[in-house]
Amino acid sequence: MNDLDRAEQWFESRGWKAFEFQREVWRSYLAGESGLIHAATGTGKTLAAWWGPLLEYFNEGNSSERDVPLRVLWITPLRALAADTTEAVIEPVVDLGLPWTVETRTGDTSASARSRQDRKLPSALITTPESLSLLLSRDNASQLFSDLRLVVVDEWHELMGSKRGVLTQLALAHLRAIRPNVRTWGLSATIGNLDDAKRTLLGRSRGASRIVKGAEPKKTVVDSLIPPVIERFPWAGHLGTQMLPQVIQAIEEGETSIVFTNTRSQTEIWYQAILEARPEWAGTIALHHGSLDRKRREWVEDGLRTARLRCVIATSSLDLGVDFSPVDRVLQIGSPKGIARLLQRAGRSGHRPGAISRVTCVPTLTLELLEVAAARDGMEAGAIESRYPVVRPLDVLVQHVVTIAVGEGFRPDELLREVRTTDAYADLPDDEWDWVLAFVSSGGQALTGYDEYSKVVEGDDGIWRVTNRTIARRHRMSIGTIVGDANIEVQFLRGPRLGSVEESFIARLSHGDRFVFAGKPLEFVRVRDMIAWVRRAPNVKGSIPRWMGSRLPLSGELAAALRARLGEAAEGSFRDAELQALRPILDVQKKWSAIPRPDEFLIERVKTREGYHLFFFPFEGRLVHEGLAALFAWRISRVKPITFSLSSNDYGFELLSPDEAPLDEALATGLLDASNLVEDIPASLNATEMARRQFREIARVAGLVFPGFPHAGKSARQLQASSGLFFDVFNRYDAGNLLVSQAHREVLERQLERTRLGQTLQRISTATLLITNPPRTPPLAFPLLIDRNRVRVSSEKLIDRIKRMQRTLERAAG
Repeated sequence: MNDLDRAEQWFESRGWKAFEFQREVWRSYLAGESGLIHAATGTGKTLAAWWGPLLEYFNEGNSSERDVPLRVLWITPLRALAADTTEAVIEPVVDLGLPWTVETRTGDTSASARSRQDRKLPSALITTPESLSLLLSRDNASQLFSDLRLVVVDEWHELMGSKRGVLTQLALAHLRAIRPNVRTWGLSATIGNLDDAKRTLLGRSRGASRIVKGAEPKKTVVDSLIPPVIERFPWAGHLGTQMLPQVIQAIEEGETSIVFTNTRSQTEIWYQAILEARPEWAGTIALHHGSLDRKRREWVEDGLRTARLRCVIATSSLDLGVDFSPVDRVLQIGSPKGIARLLQRAGRSGHRPGAISRVTCVPTLTLELLEVAAARDGMEAGAIESRYPVVRPLDVLVQHVVTIAVGEGFRPDELLREVRTTDAYADLPDDEWDWVLAFVSSGGQALTGYDEYSKVVEGDDGIWRVTNRTIARRHRMSIGTIVGDANIEVQFLRGPRLGSVEESFIARLSHGDRFVFAGKPLEFVRVRDMIAWVRRAPNVKGSIPRWMGSRLPLSGELAAALRARLGEAAEGSFRDAELQALRPILDVQKKWSAIPRPDEFLIERVKTREGYHLFFFPFEGRLVHEGLAALFAWRISRVKPITFSLSSNDYGFELLSPDEAPLDEALATGLLDASNLVEDIPASLNATEMARRQFREIARVAGLVFPGFPHAGKSARQLQASSGLFFDVFNRYDAGNLLVSQAHREVLERQLERTRLGQTLQRISTATLLITNPPRTPPLAFPLLIDRNRVRVSSEKLIDRIKRMQRTLERAAG
């Protein structure tokens, strides 16, 4: 039988026909090649990667084998993908009667399953980067992976731009050292820089490789629900759940729907709102986000697959890979903030070859209709965001070195050669490697003499190992690179676990306080052993937990498409429903100030009872604007001593001062200058304090701070205090500590997007300046006023104040 005939026959038995890109992957795999598969969601990437090792197994004549060792390792970024991937790949195994076992190993895997896998791994293991690192920390790692043929990295675009992606690169390098001929294939649906993605995945390893592009992109329809009333002076969040009737109508139009939100808090709010409006839907709608208990998430996922649920409100926890074929409607609450994100979420509907995907956007701010139109333009132009890899994070390298030392140990020269095969550390200097070795073996200059930080010791045989069992145990408990606020489990006094919320939210609660979580009204009882004990509350009146790190900035590609759309509006073109709806707002903006074109930079000067306002509109996203606001305030204050209040959003930023700022003089002396950013940005910010906070993550990843054993974890305040102490000690006694340098570098690149900030300054410094003096606050500036006032005024007083401001401006607009 021909190499590919078995696969073709199996596809035909399911009523399918294999795509040519799938055949190309199978042939390439059998020829010993690695590569990257780039294909639209729902077009068969999983089966393209999976059938290669199955065909190889048949070709080797092992069909009678009864005990197939680990041959395929499948790495997924989300635990939610593991179960769905297992279901997809096990079908041909069962249909063909192969003696293969397929299992998962993630943070959700039961203790009994882990124990069984410790004795013998399955033929195919679906796992996460962190769980793979744990396997590499075993003293028989080489034996475990001795027959490994293929490593698949699913949704590689989600991993490659993060420290988890670096952890994956290091793990892949070690697997290649164990099995030099192992092949690696990455899967991705939405990424712009494919060559970078392949290079980062495969590193500097030798061997043939290729990028395989899937069938023609699926047709995707993007539309919007238009607010029935268009306020000419909107503010962020003003629509809230006012769009609820239209959302419910859209849900009723489909058989099964997913309503995506950008935050877990929004998920809880919209679930309650929908259920309150349609109480008869109880039991047929659900919510899904990463903080819910595993059993609850699995129940929801199964309900989508079987069409038992008519609607699920979800965060990005359902963005990736999961096959929910019954879903025919997808709604997006608020702006997606990125073209790729919207395309990914649209792909949850019509999740099968040839089907049309549709996503309907629901604005939470009327101006977000502009972003929807821009995102549609970006999709049609193929302007998908690129993901840029993290370069040389030494905290991750320190962790990996200790991981290998906990396992089989290493010889420094051999491990260095292995590490340099990764893209992240290809240019790792000798002195940085020497620093890493000194740090793991003695704690570095400041911690020498403390046994706790002398983790790795060199044996008489020249192999470096962790010999202290306590250190080894603590390291295994700490493996991973995701750090946030400490999580507190939420559990009924007499009942099941619901999930987890962040400590900062629970810390504000007193006995008897009510809150809503997992769609349930709860009453807080007490915290004990890192568990928040609760009982059911009689009604849903209560606060919603807030999670950190959920504010998504506007992507560069979407920002460029947005500026282009504004340019069309400036020329009088309102070519679709979204821009037609925004016309009353943009007409006032043009009347009082200006609508900037892509080659123009708008600055508005407005005087109110609050003082003198400067509004700047680069349209580059919140993170860039936060950095620019601080930088501009600092540069203007050098011309004339002055104090500013700052406010930023995705469209622009505001500088408010009691006295008129010397804008013209500042522009003449280099306000928009893109040079000297390395010196000017830290000078304009409390950069040392920001680096201290960033160091908390680095200290945790590098093993300086131990978060505690399960149910006895340290609080976020304790972790911050511990990491802050290390930060101060290193600054005082170890000035060359590379982890401190990394903290400062990450503040600039991750929190302030220095590279993009510099590119923005280059653009606006050559743009035509539009400096206007509006008689009143124009519509584009109005949300910035509200965002600044939010911090100072309670929500009830703020709403009243906003309404008064709106009425005044509406009367002035005529």
